[in-house]
Amino acid sequence: MKAAVLYGNEDLRYTDWETPVCGKNEVKVRVRATGICGSDVPRVLHNGAHFYPVVLGHEFSGDVVETGEEVKSIKVGDTVSGAPLLPCMECVDCKKGDYSLCKHYSFIGSRQQGSFADYVVIPEINAVKYDSSVPYEQAAMFEPSTVALHGLLHAGYKGGGTVAVLGMGTIGIFTLQWAKILGAEKTVAFDIDNSRLELAKRMGADETVNTLEPDYKDKALEITSGRGFDAVFESAGSPVTMKMAFALAGNKAKLCFIGTPHNDMTFTPAEWENMNRKEFTLTGSWMSYSAPFPGIEWKMTAKYLGTGELKFAPSFIYKTFPMSEAAKAFELYKNPSQVHGKIMLINE
Repeated sequence: MKAAVLYGNEDLRYTDWETPVCGKNEVKVRVRATGICGSDVPRVLHNGAHFYPVVLGHEFSGDVVETGEEVKSIKVGDTVSGAPLLPCMECVDCKKGDYSLCKHYSFIGSRQQGSFADYVVIPEINAVKYDSSVPYEQAAMFEPSTVALHGLLHAGYKGGGTVAVLGMGTIGIFTLQWAKILGAEKTVAFDIDNSRLELAKRMGADETVNTLEPDYKDKALEITSGRGFDAVFESAGSPVTMKMAFALAGNKAKLCFIGTPHNDMTFTPAEWENMNRKEFTLTGSWMSYSAPFPGIEWKMTAKYLGTGELKFAPSFIYKTFPMSEAAKAFELYKNPSQVHGKIMLINE
């Protein structure tokens, strides 16, 4: 088969590669679409791969072309998205169903060969069936949807109340939608980019707030009649929005940090005291899995994308490239400010 193979730093070649063999509990997927994740960028551009050569790619969809002899739930012709985590299933965390916390895991597209290729082989349990009416490009974005839903579920959000989502990237937009699906009375989108806020409005946000406006906090609290929000989800991974979450939370609120920070962060005593005085509950969220593996996050994404209740915006995808031009696609990330959304690699 052909694959985009990483041989070294900035050395990504579309070349011949050995076609993976399907084991007895595995399925072989003809990859139709696969997204470039932010975690793939340092692997290609900054010496970040675990080993070389390697086929990266872990956000993908395609058609099942072969099944192992013991596979029961998947058949040839099914359209599937791949859950990329390969937990050990033996450690204490796995036995509790906390697969994201497994310390002995493998991962498709980083620790073993992935989806920047014609074919990828995955365990039956990792193949998530979806309705074939869903376009491949949408199904290749199951993972950001599941990450968003996992944050809501992990925070114990059960619907109702006013919900603030900080950061209107793809995961933030999905978080907003899931909050609505789960029964939020009102959802409010926060960002510094009016075009992203307009998208959030089209995707179902009840209110939007541009946090560059000097009176944004007054406007936000006015929406809640001064009480603050019942639930706050931070998806940007920015120290600014993480502190903002503390300020916007109401008494006894649920706060969840879905975004991953990359900078040092400090709180003043007064900022931190918000947690004491408001007695809000703060948690983080990591990946997107629950028991039974891979979890309700993946089942619900397949269901609600299939029904159209979970909306997909074309602007989620910034550009598409044929797989043969994977190296060209990664060149864009040398100036990441010019990348406004997901870059998708397509096998014709």
